[in-house]
Amino acid sequence: MSETSPHLWAIDHPYYCAEGNYYARPGEGLHTEYNSWAEFYEDWGDNDPDMNLVFRWDWKRADPTDYADFEEIPADRLAVYWVLQRKAILRSTECIVTEADESAVRAWLADRAKTITAIWEPIALAAREVAS
Repeated sequence: MSETSPHLWAIDHPYYCAEGNYYARPGEGLHTEYNSWAEFYEDWGDNDPDMNLVFRWDWKRADPTDYADFEEIPADRLAVYWVLQRKAILRSTECIVTEADESAVRAWLADRAKTITAIWEPIALAAREVAS
């Protein structure tokens, strides 16, 4: 991580994304939870980024002020939102993460960002040409 990059848990994306798929019945397996980054990575880490497009992620951290002294503060969670493009399936995954996982998570997200960047690159290039 560079000195100018904020920690992943410090990033507050605009709006939010719902888990799963609004058009599917609960329990259809379109939101999967994992107990660790390693467990998540075992299932999703090296799948095809074109067929399994990551369009959003959120590192969720509970605010300690929302909990009484006797309440346990929930663990950090990484939510990843996907479009399985070949079948037009919207789904999500979520796993428990720790600060120690940040560099691995960041590297994986950076690799996934290449795919969505390539999809939008012609628009970004056109915008730069118009601005010139």
